[in-house]
Amino acid sequence: MIRHTFSILNGIGERFEHRLWRSGILTWDDFCRCKEILGIPTLKKLLYNSQLNILSDELNNRNSEFLASNIKKADHWRLFEEFKGDAVCLDIETNGLHYKYGGYITMVGLYNGFEWRYLIRGENLTSRNLSKELKGYKYLITFYGLVFDVPFLLNYFSDIRLNIPHFDLCMAARKLGINGGMKKIEDLFGIPRDLSVQGFNGYDAVKLWRLYQNGNLEARYLLMRYNMQDTVNLFRLAEIFYKMLRDRSGIDNYIGAKSVCGIN
Repeated sequence: MIRHTFSILNGIGERFEHRLWRSGILTWDDFCRCKEILGIPTLKKLLYNSQLNILSDELNNRNSEFLASNIKKADHWRLFEEFKGDAVCLDIETNGLHYKYGGYITMVGLYNGFEWRYLIRGENLTSRNLSKELKGYKYLITFYGLVFDVPFLLNYFSDIRLNIPHFDLCMAARKLGINGGMKKIEDLFGIPRDLSVQGFNGYDAVKLWRLYQNGNLEARYLLMRYNMQDTVNLFRLAEIFYKMLRDRSGIDNYIGAKSVCGIN
């Protein structure tokens, strides 16, 4: 999807992007091959060519940090297909307080589509271990992570780097007109949860942590199960939302259109 995207260029919105697609200019290569495009001044066209060539080179080189910095956050979902093999789903649990007022992270869950891993406060949750777990991933998937998980992590662990494209499924849901939290959305799409933690929410995770701190090992197990369900289900939702966002973009209606290097 990203190679069909022109709205990443300053001055080109989704409406103009659709006009490009309709004229058969479907990819970055199509755009650069056209000597002239109606509605784009010559000098600006040269500038756009340069930008797209740089983006294409960095995409070919798998430089996700560069792409994260040079593509609007609202368009990071368009990179999912390119990077889903190097993606990590992330979800944190906390003690229920804001990081400015005594809040701390109790657990971090990570899932790459095949394996779920976790870090727990007081056991293995350190900046070094988290950096090691995150190393090598090129794409981040969260639910409300732009507002909650990532700011909390960056304030809690000052040396953590998360400068990679970020597909926030909460923001994607709003764009698609889907309201509600993650559990409600899972129900909407028939994504099941383990019966042991079915109906649990974020506040239950806080209570489970408190119970575990008082020596309840069953609470630790349930907290892990709850986080695992949250983290693993992110990947399933990401695949669903990516397809829905791609369908909503309309690009597949234009695949196969003949390029006329102009706009009808």
